[in-house]
Amino acid sequence: MRCAGRGAEAGGAVLAAVLAMGAYCIGSTGYGVYPFGPRGRAVNDDGNQFVPLHGHLWDLVHGVGGGDLFLNWNSGFGVPFLADFFTYLAYPFSWLVLLFPRSDVDLPVFLGGLLCIGLAAALMTDFLGRLRPGSPWLRALLGGGYGVCAWALDNASADPMWMWGLAALPLLCTVMDWALQRRRWVTGCLLAALCWYGNFYTAAMASLCAVLVLLVRMLMAGKEQARLRVLLRAGSMLTTGVALAAPALLVCRAASRDSQPPQPQVYHRVNPFDFLAQLLPAGRSPHSVPYVAIGMLGLVLLLSLPFLRAVPLRERCAWLGLIAVVAASFAWKPTVLLWHGLALPNGSHYRAAFVLSALMTMAAWSALAHRPGPLPLLGGSALLLVLVLITASRPGVHRYTWISLAVVGSGTVLALLALHLARGRRQPTRAVTTALTALVLGGLALSAYAATALRDQVRFYAPHPTMNAQSEAARTAVLAADTWPEGRSDPGPHQFADNDPLLVGGQGGAYYSSYVPAGTARTLRALGLGWYMHGRHLLGPGDDGSRALFGVTSYLAAARPTHSGFVQRRTGPAAPLVTVHPAGTSALPGHAATPFALQNLLLRDEVWNVPVPVPVRRAGFPAPARNSQGWSVPAATQDTPWPALAVRCPAGSKAYLDAPWFAGRVHVPDTHVLLRGTREKTSNQLQPLGTVPESGSLAVAFSATTAQTLPPAPVGCLSSSALARAASRLRTTGAVTVTAGRHTMSALLPRASSGTAVFAITAVPGWSCSVDGAAARPGSSYHGLLAAPLGSGATEVSCSYWPPGLTPGLAVTAAALLTLIVGPTARLLRRPTAGAASKTDVPRTRRRPTADQQSRHTRRRRPL
Repeated sequence: MRCAGRGAEAGGAVLAAVLAMGAYCIGSTGYGVYPFGPRGRAVNDDGNQFVPLHGHLWDLVHGVGGGDLFLNWNSGFGVPFLADFFTYLAYPFSWLVLLFPRSDVDLPVFLGGLLCIGLAAALMTDFLGRLRPGSPWLRALLGGGYGVCAWALDNASADPMWMWGLAALPLLCTVMDWALQRRRWVTGCLLAALCWYGNFYTAAMASLCAVLVLLVRMLMAGKEQARLRVLLRAGSMLTTGVALAAPALLVCRAASRDSQPPQPQVYHRVNPFDFLAQLLPAGRSPHSVPYVAIGMLGLVLLLSLPFLRAVPLRERCAWLGLIAVVAASFAWKPTVLLWHGLALPNGSHYRAAFVLSALMTMAAWSALAHRPGPLPLLGGSALLLVLVLITASRPGVHRYTWISLAVVGSGTVLALLALHLARGRRQPTRAVTTALTALVLGGLALSAYAATALRDQVRFYAPHPTMNAQSEAARTAVLAADTWPEGRSDPGPHQFADNDPLLVGGQGGAYYSSYVPAGTARTLRALGLGWYMHGRHLLGPGDDGSRALFGVTSYLAAARPTHSGFVQRRTGPAAPLVTVHPAGTSALPGHAATPFALQNLLLRDEVWNVPVPVPVRRAGFPAPARNSQGWSVPAATQDTPWPALAVRCPAGSKAYLDAPWFAGRVHVPDTHVLLRGTREKTSNQLQPLGTVPESGSLAVAFSATTAQTLPPAPVGCLSSSALARAASRLRTTGAVTVTAGRHTMSALLPRASSGTAVFAITAVPGWSCSVDGAAARPGSSYHGLLAAPLGSGATEVSCSYWPPGLTPGLAVTAAALLTLIVGPTARLLRRPTAGAASKTDVPRTRRRPTADQQSRHTRRRRPL
């Protein structure tokens, strides 16, 4: 019977996983979503971040990527990577990429999320049995609903690592159950560490939920004298588990501290009726709301619980009260901040909504374990009707919701009533359970279909083209021109994803991450490169000056098929990745705020000519006026003359506009450029205006709906011959050879080089440099670039990167491992040996099983 009980438990967990994953796949197949149809699934960050990051992980493991887990040579001209790994790739299923060719990287990303859904459903099914004994097959139906809850379909579908939090929650609840039973301390600590290491962001939310569930269970048990011991044991398990994952926490904390700050978020309280509408399955709101639906079965049972007198009053009040408190915490900014680590998320403010789905599932099992009869089901149906009436007009209720209510809802109520009437009779119970399983599968598949169909109506959620014929051709073109570390091959502006260097290869300037270093973002913007998202999405260079400065020898100019594949353009002579600047050349002359002046200084030549603008006077319309910040440009319309500035540059030079925050149209003869700058949020890169005509005169006109301000010197003209001359001189005086390791870069310099060695890498915390084998010192900054003083003369310089926070993180983990070993060992040593026990005359009595142990034994033996 014991083996049979274990088999039933395993069967229930497998059924839950199959239900959840099957429903997700059926919904995707119905809508034709990859891998079951032609529509891509790389929506939002899934295409912009996670598919490229998984592709980069494949490259690293196969030895074809730039850098290692510490440093990413591909993006942002060299940026830290360990925080990205811990945040986005540390969940166990990310390693599925190793089982597939790189061209199919979308498939393991999909499978990783799918397996997290199945694992979450199975783990929840097991944990429900720890709450209250009962049929594992019925628990599986609720576990499947939790695995495909609305949060998983809407919030986490584009973020596969968040799906790990869905599985971590029931696992952490199991750890708290062991603390309640005073069992498996070591195993509990290790599983808590696995949850936090896999994704600490959602694990923190899941841990808070697990502690709340433990408190409710202790309240229901009524064992006041043992509460302190249980809490201490639970706290020690969680603390030790978190300490084991300390490297992930401390490295990411340090990276977040040094990162470009996000755009300030404004909290908008959720409309209570929009919130209630999300209890109904197969819906989606256009507003930011908590997505909490767990399917029709869970909803009917939850609404029936208040009327189910077979459940003790204390238990009903505890579950419903906890659900009410957690739901209310999503409507108050201080508690919203608490759920999200004291930082308001950029995007949905309800990323912790899955904890409410979990609590609703647990409360629903409390009802289903007692097989609600006609009166509770009638009361629950009445509450469901009231819920429908008060939310029917909300935009989150769609036609799919009505189908689910009419078909699945009514069928579920009838099936639950039949289950109550068939109680105690095996064959009817099995028949009803089979019918209920089919209803649950159909309802969950409809919810999965509806989530994609409704999201597809929003243009923002259009899927990105990730790995396809075009991106493969682009990758081939970029890698064919790769000369790293002699130079960089840039994939150009993002054509496929916001992280094209990770997706198609090369060593570009583009980079999108929450951990973009502030020093990198500010330095690249100062040099004329653009950004989005307040500096958390960097763009590659768009001018030949910055390309030469960062050693870009070739770049992908266009992502359009041609007779030879893609347009791969080679630049003129580029500077080496390590240059030498004589002492006393670090000051910027004149107006230091322009990218043109900064590039001139770093290239050590006047490659940019920066003319003094002259306002163009036109009758009947004001011209741009000079002010303390630059040039004030009045608003213009299509029916009025556009305000303009005139400049004079050498004929044949290339004119560029520096207007980082301008939003509007820019016109020069034969060229119109549309800019969408917004101060701090979107920064325009240097915009090419074409070649200066033989007259040397160029008029630049501006059209914007609002008055705006341009920099004092908004136009620069680049001399190609001067740039080639500067690059050649830098190669003569700079590095003879450059070697790039996994997270190191070293250069052999001309004999007795003096001054400062400047690396074509932005200076961020973590770099240390050594000159001629001397002791390493923290790297310095030379106008934002990594630098090392050479002293009176040197022939070799080497810099290495070590992630800030990793050393203390490893120390904390070592202490936690020591605790994990010493604690159990000390208890074993204190335990009397069998021989010593036999010498005593104390009679041994058989220990009576606890109530929870009796419940588990009953649960194993109880048939369906």
